[in-house]
Amino acid sequence: MPPRVLRRLLLAPLLPLLLLVVVAALPVLVLAAILASPWLPERLLGLRLLWIVLVYLAVDTAALVACAALWVASGFGSRLRTPRFEAAHYSLLRWLLSVLVPVVERTLRLRVSVEGPVPPPTRASVLDRARRLAAGKAAAGLGQPRPDRPLIVLSRHAGPGDSFLLVHRLLNEYRRRPRIVMKSLLQLDPGLDVIGNRLPNAFIAPQRGADLEILERIGELAAGMGDDDALLLFPEGGNFTKPRRLRAIAKLEQMGLLEQAEHARSITHLLPPRPSGALAAINAAPGADVVFVAHTGLESLDSLAEFWRHLPIGRTIHARWWRVPAERVPRGDGQHDEHDEHDEQVEWLYAWWARLDAWIGARDQGPGAGPGRSPGTGSEAEVPDTAAPAG
Repeated sequence: MPPRVLRRLLLAPLLPLLLLVVVAALPVLVLAAILASPWLPERLLGLRLLWIVLVYLAVDTAALVACAALWVASGFGSRLRTPRFEAAHYSLLRWLLSVLVPVVERTLRLRVSVEGPVPPPTRASVLDRARRLAAGKAAAGLGQPRPDRPLIVLSRHAGPGDSFLLVHRLLNEYRRRPRIVMKSLLQLDPGLDVIGNRLPNAFIAPQRGADLEILERIGELAAGMGDDDALLLFPEGGNFTKPRRLRAIAKLEQMGLLEQAEHARSITHLLPPRPSGALAAINAAPGADVVFVAHTGLESLDSLAEFWRHLPIGRTIHARWWRVPAERVPRGDGQHDEHDEHDEQVEWLYAWWARLDAWIGARDQGPGAGPGRSPGTGSEAEVPDTAAPAG
């Protein structure tokens, strides 16, 4: 990954330049897309993809211009980290995704079906907020999710674009401010690079000896959350493929984690979760509810070649959210044996991952299969159906 100063000096100016080139060559590109239609999987697919590229370049360029204006308005960067300018950058990210995601969905005729309650109103009045806070206090003694709590969102990772869909939903439907742990390579996108580094996110590059530093960063993000924040993590560490699943199981066996390897063998649609990052977040934010997200519809597209051969046109992406109240999340309290506490947390995480796996399997087999029981701490009761994060 090039240093930040090089990315700003080289990659950022390339984006508007590329937009100008595409706009100038648009007649030729449109003609080429039409002529290529007979060799593409669907009629006029070339025009659709060209439209998505054009919108992406335009939106990303506009976001860069807005970031430059905010930098000047903040006193040439001196107040960028203040709440006012952090809110402005969240609004900018919200706008970017509210334009780009619907364009991709409409152009490729994607449908997104989310199981869970109807999202709350996007703009709550002061009275609504007071009612929500009162409801939260009433629920506190019942072990139910409260609407005024931070969230730790643990999602499967499969197929291109699932993280964008998640962040779009968190920002625009649930009115949360996401804090995202993502791969450092995403900083090659100039707009995402600038916005992402001005907000409380973590770009990580797996490398030898960096595990402790990454875990500390995740803990800092979780500990600093407010009531409207949501920390988004992908515990699998990458997109699911069958070879990766087998390699992950083999690695667990080599490390002597035989019980985790046994759990992982029973999970067939997901990679085994890497507990350290998720548990670092959970232990650093004892007041946060935990949300688990399963989805299916994009996982067969595990490479650029597969993506081109099987473009996701006309697909339905199914998703399911479960929300676990903070009181029902096992956390290390320092009052018991640390090893036993860690084992209990890992067992709990794998139990939830097995539930996500069962839901995905039921989706693959049809509607007849049930979603399974809720894992918990000694309870088989179903988690209340408050899967979607409250605003």
